[in-house]
Amino acid sequence: MAEIDAQPFAFSFKPDTMALVVIDMQRDFAEPGGFGASLGNDVSRIAAIVPTVKKLIEGFRAAGLPVIHTMECHRADLSDLPPAKRNRGNPSIRIGDVGPMGRVLISGEPGTAILDELAPLPGEIVIEKPGKGAFYATSFGDELKRLGAQQLVFAGVTTEVCVQTTMREANDRGYECLLAEDATESYFPEFKAAALAMIRAQGAIVGWTATTDQVLQGVANG
Repeated sequence: MAEIDAQPFAFSFKPDTMALVVIDMQRDFAEPGGFGASLGNDVSRIAAIVPTVKKLIEGFRAAGLPVIHTMECHRADLSDLPPAKRNRGNPSIRIGDVGPMGRVLISGEPGTAILDELAPLPGEIVIEKPGKGAFYATSFGDELKRLGAQQLVFAGVTTEVCVQTTMREANDRGYECLLAEDATESYFPEFKAAALAMIRAQGAIVGWTATTDQVLQGVANG
């Protein structure tokens, strides 16, 4: 069995059961004028990982392995947006408001779209999710079962919120989870570092972490 050099120990790779999950690589989180920037965040940190995420996606496609994309977004009527999410904090614009790239985090709006460089190919699964985790109120779990997936490699943003939430939910459902360290990012470096440590603590309590090159080397050997 092929292995991926990972922390806290090697990840045994089962090529017929692995899929890549790319979390929320959207314009609203990565570009100036988007929702992330409106919260006062440095979106250049997110933009910086785009080439690495692209490399990871292309490696999975070349190996014939599934790539799944998620998008955090809501219905136009906001019926799936609870007040506890919309009304928190003091942002300059709120979810559903009109911003420089259309209504913020609303399905079908320009800012909600996945970055062009990472756009899904026809036939790739795209999950629109109203929450932080990809399983909540979506078909994500059913799609994974349809694929026969047992192992999931994660990339995307933000490390400590939507990525870690989905990894924890996947771990609870019995999936083996591996996070590509350099293909994920946070607006806060210390949050990313803490999330990575939590994920692989206590013998991979949530999952493993490895670099993109380590992941792709394992995939190539598989």
